Amino acid sequence: MSALTGLGARILRSRRLVRAPIWLFRLRAGALLGARMTMLEHIGRTSGERRYVVLEVVDRPTPDAIVVASGFGAKAQWFRNIAVNPQVRVWLGSHRPVAGVAHALDQGAADQVLTNYRKRHPATWQQFKLVLEETLGQPITETDTPLPMVEIRLLPDL
Repeated sequence: MSALTGLGARILRSRRLVRAPIWLFRLRAGALLGARMTMLEHIGRTSGERRYVVLEVVDRPTPDAIVVASGFGAKAQWFRNIAVNPQVRVWLGSHRPVAGVAHALDQGAADQVLTNYRKRHPATWQQFKLVLEETLGQPITETDTPLPMVEIRLLPDL
């Protein structure tokens, strides 16, 4: 493991650092983080409280859908929460939040999303792959990715 990979993994494990972008989205300044970042509001599976996480949008298959990845695998709290309550809200850029419904993609769909991401962002993938492998504790291969992918269908305003 390189020093850079170790640093990246430690940053992702630092609650204070990974939660800092939440305030940008709450201030409607999420666009400062770029178009590939989103904030997901989900409900705690035991507490019933609103919870927030900032994630990278790894795919946008349609205008009313986004796909995000769980960099800590199926053990990530947000991932476990949406399995119990898939009703979420999503902040994109500096826009107001939009309601959505989240569901985990099956293995084949997750593999395809990751393949497409690698093709669109090869330099980012090369750098971030090692960090993700460190956080997941296993290698990420071309197929059977251990990186869970979640599609969020954005609901129209009513």
